[in-house]
Amino acid sequence: MIKEYIDINRQRFLDELFDLLRIPSISADSAYNEDVVKAAEFIKAKLIEAGADKVELFPTEGHPIVYGEKIFDPSLPTVLVYGHYDVQPAVPLELWDTPPFEPTIRKTEVHPDGAIFARGACDDKGQVYMHVKAFEYMMKNNKLACNVKFMIEGEEEVGSPNLGPFCIKNKEMLKADVVLISDTSMIANDIPSIDSGLRGLSYVEVEVTGPNRDLHSGVYGGAVANPINILAKMIASMHDENNHITIPGFYDQVLELTADERTALNKAPFDLEAYKKDLNIGDVWGETGFNTLERTGIRPTLDCNGIWGGYTGEGSKTVLPSKAFAKISMRLVPNQDSHTITEIFKKHFESIAPAGVKVEVRPHHGGEPVVTPIDSVAYLAAEKAMETSFGKTPIPTRGGGSIPIVALFEKELGLKSVLFGFGLDSDALHSPNEHYGIFNYLKGIETIPYFYENFAKMKAN
Repeated sequence: MIKEYIDINRQRFLDELFDLLRIPSISADSAYNEDVVKAAEFIKAKLIEAGADKVELFPTEGHPIVYGEKIFDPSLPTVLVYGHYDVQPAVPLELWDTPPFEPTIRKTEVHPDGAIFARGACDDKGQVYMHVKAFEYMMKNNKLACNVKFMIEGEEEVGSPNLGPFCIKNKEMLKADVVLISDTSMIANDIPSIDSGLRGLSYVEVEVTGPNRDLHSGVYGGAVANPINILAKMIASMHDENNHITIPGFYDQVLELTADERTALNKAPFDLEAYKKDLNIGDVWGETGFNTLERTGIRPTLDCNGIWGGYTGEGSKTVLPSKAFAKISMRLVPNQDSHTITEIFKKHFESIAPAGVKVEVRPHHGGEPVVTPIDSVAYLAAEKAMETSFGKTPIPTRGGGSIPIVALFEKELGLKSVLFGFGLDSDALHSPNEHYGIFNYLKGIETIPYFYENFAKMKAN
């Protein structure tokens, strides 16, 4: 029945998602504040149309949170659906094959049935909207087996600074049995998987200041420390010849997996040559002693996400800059604490600065690593749902990304989460030409109602 409903409404489902994708809801840039609110209002309207009650926008010190619910039988379990309607900035625009906020369908090798190219297509508008349309189906066909609450925020891409206070203030309203999140990926369209863990995050910005003004590089070059050169050396020094992070204490709390756990992790299918071909790279890179799956799932990292300073315009300007800047992210694994890592990074960065410069470390946002149980009722309900729609048992995997609010939900609401994502790692999240397969979008709508059905039955037993 769900397949028939999707077939009948396929074009409408796509058209509505396209309308949402056209809204440039970039939470990191205040120039788009009105668009962020517009996206929230869109989600609100569609939840009401689908049959949700008590739908409203809750203001925060930043962007609003959309809340809605359908409580039809308090004796049944309640599912709290979380997602976000904000998106990453689309720059550099020149690297997009089509405009980022004009959704376009194109076929790819991975998505022969077509993929939707637009900023937010996979992260997270397409995956959020699956839940809205699945809810619509369950309401119209009397198939809603659990109570449901929706909490869709507009600040995930900037670290969800106001979600914690919202959860603390509204614990009673947000009471549920599990959190259902579709903001992760699968191994492949023919190899379903469910993330059983996520890395945490510490994100900082650093500033290196040399002379009190930009200087003529001919007059002062070689005699005064160049902040760009110094910053580059400082960043490079934080990895050794084995790509091991050199910050003292960085690995002290890392939870090492046993040999059996590493063997289990590596049961997930992985084609190294296909991986390199997809990225057009000659070889992979990373910490010695670990393979690619391990490097992206169970090992911490330190990466420079942006670096700038001096003259970057057209032509030449022989300047020795006064300042240089970089944004640095550290992905964390179980037992590492984001606040502790931020502090030891700050201490180390300041300690390695030569006397010719001054440095400042400004923390941005972070989140804690999480591991979710694969023997819980909720996980097993999701597993069975994918078995029904895909015809295969999903493989538990460790996600390399971070969703800081998963740890927050456990701490503040006492709720475990199920990471029920349908995207693919190759969908260019946060990159130019982000996309989301039509197959994946519709398969998510098909699968989600099975989760509700399974969860209700399993909780009753």
